Amino acid sequence: MERCVRVAILGAESSGKSTLAAALAERYGSVWVPEYLREFVETQGRVPVAADQFGIARMQLARENAAAAQAQHFLFCDTTPLMTAVYSRHYFHGVDAPLAALADDYHYGLTLVTAPDSPWVADGLQRESEAVRQLIHRQLLEELAERQISYLLVSGSLAARLEQADAWLSASTPSMAG
Repeated sequence: MERCVRVAILGAESSGKSTLAAALAERYGSVWVPEYLREFVETQGRVPVAADQFGIARMQLARENAAAAQAQHFLFCDTTPLMTAVYSRHYFHGVDAPLAALADDYHYGLTLVTAPDSPWVADGLQRESEAVRQLIHRQLLEELAERQISYLLVSGSLAARLEQADAWLSASTPSMAG
């Protein structure tokens, strides 16, 4: 049995996932797993292609599994294979079988979704536009509904998001929340 609750933090580009994950990890004295895609883009100097998607999701999970040993109560995960699948469906018009299997087979204790309500910020190769951010957000919510994955949509400032997440984490895991 895992000693921590894995918290998936999902959302479209430039919606504050990384900021929220880092802030929650600090608040709960735990660790967070940064989005590997960002590192991939920086080290490869390019955006990923369809053939890269499974490897990116697999590396994300490997880093989660390594970080779980250091986690205290919660492990905050900045993205998951499901988010990679949503982006694959958008950019590559489908999801290959290995990535689909990861997205289907890997489950998280809790899921937070960051609302795309902050100003959109261009980020070199990785981000496209405000219109795509809104479209991905809608596609993510549809995917979560289709999979019957419950989630909390957090919105507003970082302080407001932390307050929303704290209340939900405490209510969802009374013996774990700090």
